[in-house]
Amino acid sequence: MTARRTIPALVRLALVGLVASGPLAFTHVAAQSAAVDPVLYSGMQWRSVGPARGGRSIAVGGSDARPNEYWFGAVGGGAWKTTDGGTTWAPMTDGKITMSSVGALSVCQSNPDVVYIGGGEVAFRGNIIQGDGVYRTTDGGRTWTHLGLKDSQAVARLRVHPTNCDTVYAAVLGQTYNDHPERGVFKSIDGGTTWKKTLYRSETSGAVDLTMDPKNPNVLFASVWEAFRTPWSMSSGGPGSGLFKSTDAGDTWTEITGRPGLPKGLWGKVGVTVSPVDGNRVWALIENEADGGLFMSDDAGATWTKVTDNRNIRQRAFYYSRIVADTKEKDTIYILNVQFYRSTDAGKTLTSIRVPHGDNHDLWISMADHARMAQANDGSANVSVNRGQSWTGQDIPTGQFYNVFTTKHVPYHICGAQQDNSTACVGSQAQAGAGEGSLPPIFYAVGGGESGYIAPDPTDQNVFFAGSYGGFLSRLDRETGQQRAVNIYPNNPMGYSSIDIKERFQWTFPIVFAPTDPKVLYASSQHLWRTTNSGQSWEKISPNLTRSDPKTMQASGGPIAKDQTGVETYAVVFTIAPSPQDGNTIWTGSDDGWAHVTRDGARTWDKVTPPELPEFARISLIEASPHQNGVAYLAANRYQLGDRKPYLFKTGDFGKSWTTITTGIPADDVLRTVREDPKRRGLLYAGTEHGIYVSFNDGASWQSLRLNLPDTPVHGIVVEERDLVIGTHGRGFYVLDNIGVLRQATPDITTANLHVFNTFNPLRGRDRNVTVDYYLGRAADEVKIEFLDAGGTVLRTFTGTTAAAAAPEADGDNFFGARPPRVGVAKGMNRFTWDMRYEGSVVFPGMIMWAGQPQRGPAAPPGNY
Repeated sequence: MTARRTIPALVRLALVGLVASGPLAFTHVAAQSAAVDPVLYSGMQWRSVGPARGGRSIAVGGSDARPNEYWFGAVGGGAWKTTDGGTTWAPMTDGKITMSSVGALSVCQSNPDVVYIGGGEVAFRGNIIQGDGVYRTTDGGRTWTHLGLKDSQAVARLRVHPTNCDTVYAAVLGQTYNDHPERGVFKSIDGGTTWKKTLYRSETSGAVDLTMDPKNPNVLFASVWEAFRTPWSMSSGGPGSGLFKSTDAGDTWTEITGRPGLPKGLWGKVGVTVSPVDGNRVWALIENEADGGLFMSDDAGATWTKVTDNRNIRQRAFYYSRIVADTKEKDTIYILNVQFYRSTDAGKTLTSIRVPHGDNHDLWISMADHARMAQANDGSANVSVNRGQSWTGQDIPTGQFYNVFTTKHVPYHICGAQQDNSTACVGSQAQAGAGEGSLPPIFYAVGGGESGYIAPDPTDQNVFFAGSYGGFLSRLDRETGQQRAVNIYPNNPMGYSSIDIKERFQWTFPIVFAPTDPKVLYASSQHLWRTTNSGQSWEKISPNLTRSDPKTMQASGGPIAKDQTGVETYAVVFTIAPSPQDGNTIWTGSDDGWAHVTRDGARTWDKVTPPELPEFARISLIEASPHQNGVAYLAANRYQLGDRKPYLFKTGDFGKSWTTITTGIPADDVLRTVREDPKRRGLLYAGTEHGIYVSFNDGASWQSLRLNLPDTPVHGIVVEERDLVIGTHGRGFYVLDNIGVLRQATPDITTANLHVFNTFNPLRGRDRNVTVDYYLGRAADEVKIEFLDAGGTVLRTFTGTTAAAAAPEADGDNFFGARPPRVGVAKGMNRFTWDMRYEGSVVFPGMIMWAGQPQRGPAAPPGNY
């Protein structure tokens, strides 16, 4: 079959800054009643745009056998490995496991190709990600096998026998939002094929730390922790917490919580480590209501002495409480907390070690050379070969972003707030070093802080409003460098219970410009606020729009220590959605499960919560349709109440009635966000804990849009003029380029022999090429693509054949290393790109042309083609 067809819509080239007339390249396609065959978009690829700035890690490992090889687990981005001592890192689990959060990791010392990873987080802040058990690789990360413990959700530690890679132990904290029996210490002697639970306390207490005497692997110590979370509280400590010892390789355990010298009363989280130099030396860092601190034993746990109660090493015990003994010096111990400490006198005095990032969670030290270590913190992982005097960098794209926003720049910039870091904006195009036409790297902060929304001013590309926890809100003018606080309420709520805070602002409180009026900016506490003068003054325009149940607003933390840093501030407006059609219509949703709408500019409000939405669901986002006032989509979740169902609803009558629209989204994939495409009505995108879905029929059914995207939570979606942009909570920002195929896809396309999709209109100076997507109903012997000018003259011809498709790619085509683009002939979707240039000059072997590429023709001028 030979196919020849001109593009059915004009391709318009324009110089940056000039406006060209002519028809748009995309078409508006009505919502379809049936799903679309994924083959139409299966060839599309998500493109990572960074930033190359590491995110949280609580697990790290290495081996004596390979001094340049280390591993770390990203809490939202999988497992990563370096083979050059930490200079570069590569993801090793993308597309191979069904979770993103790696919170436990252990390398087998007798064969470093064998690595075990465990899912979930035990440093359980307010936005942790759950896992689905334990995995193993036996080939250095090329392939992975799931080993069970699927319902554990949080594996705290993995320990492998030093000489037998098949003997492995898993300390499982378990489901911190539920009572559940899959908790405690599990042992396997067959490489994880089967597990035996050898230490179990209760359905509310799980194992949180595990250490092995490397000289005598039959001796292990484990700590058990009673802890749980709700959306409004965190509890650390209870009668289930304690310390245990095994002398028979973990087959049986003896509780040693009551041994002489250890604290009485209620225990919380415990970190424990045994010295590789002397197995009689054991340390335990104990959270206790009256006598907490660092304890030491010199008789293998029979008796203990309190070494120090220094608050610096036991602040926020639920988040830290990790200690590691030095492998060569008996009296040296490392303690991980906000800062990274070393003590050389058994813990009596502490020295802070400078690391690339704060909030430290894990440490691995070589048994052969204690100067060599790898460390995990809230900035990812770093390696030292000189006992922490210097460290490798953290330019790894594992940032956890709470949302995503784009600017009006051409090309647009992508912005977000990164967990335990700053706000960040990057360019949407290729960065430096990415080939011909690449741009210098774009990276800048826009005020605010680690957790908030960003609202770029729609009329001034230099002005950004950005938030952070505690109600902090800043206005930054990048042109002048002036930044000032424009907080709605001036009080710092740190340490207060929700019920005692006059204006409650959530960790990620929304900040949103009105689509109908660029001077109007909204933000929210439990009330909705509005400013029309860039935040110089704010007007409260609503009553309390939350449930505000007193039981959800009490002190967070306990029973040993409170923790009221803002993440548990509850009963707040969590999402704001002003109508794009009518400035008088505004939607709000609260984190305690109430939805409201006003249709008269906030004078009156109607409660319009979907009847099928269970109590205390977090309404994470409401999307007011860009096509029709009164149509809205509501995304919610209840995973912090032990309910992992996705909740997604739509209304067409201002919330008087709602329809559930989750068909096709797995029943345990927590939902985060939803957006409607502004170019095609009923084309929806939904972000979940494991990726992204698309619906072509207004939510009647959903199908995966993961493609090559790694398993990672999608917390934010922006539908750009021709791209889809997402903010992930573990792998930074991604762009799906040129989504015209999605906008034009219909069920009947796959019944045609040939379908050519409309192209986008490229802009000279922004775009390097024109993309042509076409569908072939069956494989073709030959496909010819011709580009014609407005007068019908053929400028370039590209031909693909079955023989050419089967031939291997060769370097040095055209003698200058430039390979001509290939025209696809395979059945299904094919994509071709034209570099917007005329035919080049003829070149020949031996030709030398300094600083020239004669095989590349002149650039096509602006016009219709």
